[in-house]
Amino acid sequence: MRRTLVAAALLFAALFLLLPLAAVFGYALRDGYAVYVQSLSDPDARAAIRLTLLVAAIAVPANTLFGLAAAWLITRFAFRGKGLLVTLIDLPFAVSPVVSGLVFVLLFGAQGLLGPWLAAHDVGIIFAVPGIVLATTFVTFPYVARELIPLMQDQGSEEEQAAITLGASAARMFWHVTLPKVRWALLYGVILCNARAMGEFGAVSVVSGHIRGLTATMPLQVEMLYNEFSRYSQTGAFAVASLLALLALATLAIKRLLEWRMRREHAALRPLGETA
Repeated sequence: MRRTLVAAALLFAALFLLLPLAAVFGYALRDGYAVYVQSLSDPDARAAIRLTLLVAAIAVPANTLFGLAAAWLITRFAFRGKGLLVTLIDLPFAVSPVVSGLVFVLLFGAQGLLGPWLAAHDVGIIFAVPGIVLATTFVTFPYVARELIPLMQDQGSEEEQAAITLGASAARMFWHVTLPKVRWALLYGVILCNARAMGEFGAVSVVSGHIRGLTATMPLQVEMLYNEFSRYSQTGAFAVASLLALLALATLAIKRLLEWRMRREHAALRPLGETA
C-alpha cells in the first residue's frame, strides 16, 4: 500500500507539475537561446517585468507591516471586535480575485462611487498602476498575518512581559524579544506573499486595462502574447512564463531552506526544554 501511494504521488507530480514545467521551458527555448533572450529584451516584456517588481516592492512591505501589527494586536491584546478583525484578514481567501478586482472598479472606476471625484482631481486608479497595487495588496495581505498569528499565540507573552518588567520600552521589547522569536515565520510569510504578488492574475486583470508597456504585469503579458497566435509571440509568452516559473522555483527553494532552518532551530531548543 505504501509503495502504491508513493507511486501514485510521484505520477501525479510528474503529470501535473513536472510535465507542464518542462513544456514551458521547452516552448520558450524551441527557437533557440537567442530568440529567448530577444523575447525577454522586448520593451513590452521589460516593462511588464519592471511593473511586476514595482508592485511586489510596494505590496509586500505594506503587507509585512500590516501582518506584524495585526498579529501583535490579536495575540497580545483583548479588545472588542477581535473576531471581526480575524475574519477580515481571512476575507481575501474567501473572495474570488476577480470579484475583488470588480469591487475596486465599482469604487474607483469612472462610473464608480468615487470615480467622479477622482476624475475631477485628475487622479487615476483604475487602469493605472495604483489600481494594480491596491488589488495586489488586497489579495496578498493575509499571508504574513496568517503565518505569525498561530506562532505568537503558541509562544505566549511571558518573555515580553518579563522584558517590560525589567524596564524595556515597547520598541526595544519588540526588536529584541518579539521579532527574533518570529523571524522565520515572518520570512516564510513574506516569501509566500511575494510569490502571490508576482503571480497574481485575476484581480490585476480586472483593474489593469491590459495596456502594454504601462499596466501589463508579467502574467498579463503572457496572456496577451499567447492570444496573438503567431509563433514569435507565443515564444515570447513562454519566455516570460519561464521567468515566472524560475521565480516560483526560487521561492520554493527559499521556502525549503527556511523550513530546514526552523527544524534545526527547534531541534536544538528541544533538549533544553526537556532538561528544564
